[in-house]
Amino acid sequence: MQKWYTIFPRNPWLSIYAWVIFCLLPFFFIFRVTNLLSVIIGISLLLLFFLSYFFSFRSKSGLVYMWLSFEMVINIVMTLLFGYVYFSIFTAFFIGNIRRPVGFFIMYGLHIFFTISAIVAGFFIDIHLFLPQVHFIIVTVIGVILLPFNLYYRGKKENLEGQLEDAKERISELVLLEERERIARDLHDTLGQKLSMIGLKSDLARRLITRNPEEAEKELNDIRHTASIALKEVRELVAGIRATKLQDELIRVRQIIKAAEMECRIEGENQLGELPVILENVLSMCLKEAVTNIVKHSGATTCLILFERRLNEFRIVVQDNGTGLNRKTGELTGSGLRGMAERLEFVNGSLSVEVEEGTTLTIRVPLVITHQEGEKSE
Repeated sequence: MQKWYTIFPRNPWLSIYAWVIFCLLPFFFIFRVTNLLSVIIGISLLLLFFLSYFFSFRSKSGLVYMWLSFEMVINIVMTLLFGYVYFSIFTAFFIGNIRRPVGFFIMYGLHIFFTISAIVAGFFIDIHLFLPQVHFIIVTVIGVILLPFNLYYRGKKENLEGQLEDAKERISELVLLEERERIARDLHDTLGQKLSMIGLKSDLARRLITRNPEEAEKELNDIRHTASIALKEVRELVAGIRATKLQDELIRVRQIIKAAEMECRIEGENQLGELPVILENVLSMCLKEAVTNIVKHSGATTCLILFERRLNEFRIVVQDNGTGLNRKTGELTGSGLRGMAERLEFVNGSLSVEVEEGTTLTIRVPLVITHQEGEKSE
């Protein structure tokens, strides 16, 4: 459900103006009559309608249809007594927010029938009350017909987009799980047999080293040869693992932020340089998750991404001007942030969050792995 006071949710400033107009307009129709009793009845109906409208948005059960029925009845009475047909726009907007197809179509049909019937009856009762505003009445009837369908199908579209996004995330998780299982199988098939062979030959060489040194040396040579083959196969396996480059991820980040109509600044891109494959994979996933959180939850208008390479550390700072986290605690309450922290722990990295006029995520990973790989290559 939309907020109860919103009429046109896509245009918030227009909502305020429309709300004020539709709230003040009934008084014009009510005070046109000179009968004090009619004025009291009109104001009472006005208050009852807004109470019903408020509670209809707050209700989460079948009571919503009861409040909606009250709105329809009040709309009919206001139309017949004062010629005020514009409460039907409020009711039409609420009907458009009903997500159950059966409830939507039943209330939609009833609302159109009662609104048109009340207008037709009003023309017969007092044509001079309705004739001066006939063009506004026609626009209102068109709104009563079209507005619920527009809101209903827009809501369905948003729900489907949300489901599609969840499905994409689930597929990504399944692909990642499948990739992990494939790597585990390949490692088992690649190393399991050869490590077992190395273990057996090591035991044999230990027993032969005093009895038959020549045979023991032959077994040691076999161990060395087997280890070399295993190392070659592991390198081939690692080379075949699909790696996500930070440069490639930045292209997608720019596209996502541009689609969200946000301003994006990326600084320190020249600091990326060469990073180990596993570090680059982890950083790419964390950057993707951070930007996705900003786009989906922060309500921000600007985003800053800063890359910084230090002697023993690589940092990524992602900053926005929104309100995506709990301003009081700043805790990692979201599953996405917890997932980022767990990924970074795997490479001895860390994630810190600061909330002050926006949210700042700082991702740190050590560059010790790079130095170790350099030493091994030498």
